[in-house]
Amino acid sequence: MTTAPTINPIATDLPRSKAPLEWAVTANGILFTAQIPIDASGQVVPGGIEPQIRQTMNNLKHTLDCAGMGMAGLTQALIYVTDREHLAVVNQVYADYVAEPYPNRAAIIVSGFARADMLVEIVAYAASD
Repeated sequence: MTTAPTINPIATDLPRSKAPLEWAVTANGILFTAQIPIDASGQVVPGGIEPQIRQTMNNLKHTLDCAGMGMAGLTQALIYVTDREHLAVVNQVYADYVAEPYPNRAAIIVSGFARADMLVEIVAYAASD
């Protein structure tokens, strides 16, 4: 019989979600997280894709820092956007946060998110050696 991994929530000061979730957890040395463009009050930031991807990346960086991994620990990012035209801006902002060797990455176009005013969401994985 196999045993389930121990799941450890990462303490961040991101606003608590009404949904049953943690912003990030670790298990077996891997961090699992999904980040959205919300500010400290829990509201989706206004102003379009640039402020939303910047807030999402700030939330991701903050989470990785809280886990003691930093952006250098990022191994994969799955970036979901609602419009293909947003990818140029996403790439510009994303490049401000990552360095070589770059994490593995995918970009996916979706029809929408749980919060209708969101334009982007990132699912990310990080590892510590």
